[in-house]
Amino acid sequence: MESYEVLREAADTVGVKALAAELKLSTALVYKWCEETDPNDPDASGAKNPLDRVREIVRVTGHIPVITWLCQQAGGFFVFNPAAGFKDIDADLLQSTQQLVQGFSELLNEVSRAVADDGAISDKESKRIRTEWEQLKTMAESFVVACEAGRYAPRKGK
Repeated sequence: MESYEVLREAADTVGVKALAAELKLSTALVYKWCEETDPNDPDASGAKNPLDRVREIVRVTGHIPVITWLCQQAGGFFVFNPAAGFKDIDADLLQSTQQLVQGFSELLNEVSRAVADDGAISDKESKRIRTEWEQLKTMAESFVVACEAGRYAPRKGK
């Protein structure tokens, strides 16, 4: 699905006029966001929409926390797609499992450190725990997606 199609679907849920009013933008601009645009055609009717702009920000900066923040605002979290094409599937399965266990260990270690000195968890400690948790969720989701995709399925002849 293209960005303009996603925006068109979103706008259709409340109506373009209501969306434009809420964003304090012209309805014409919101309509343009919902149209296909051709970057090679200066006369194309569509306009570079916010989704295209966010994609470009991430492409130019390589700063994934932009996407992470957006996902958090929507009540979710960002997960990378697992890398394709493993050279040694047995080693990769073992390594992936060990990384998952290590990630969980790091989360528990952060909680233990937070509680050890005063029996409580401060705001600063909560942020460190959140960071470890977000990393673990991403790692676990990538592992499960790889399992579901058959990345660790038994090889023929084994």
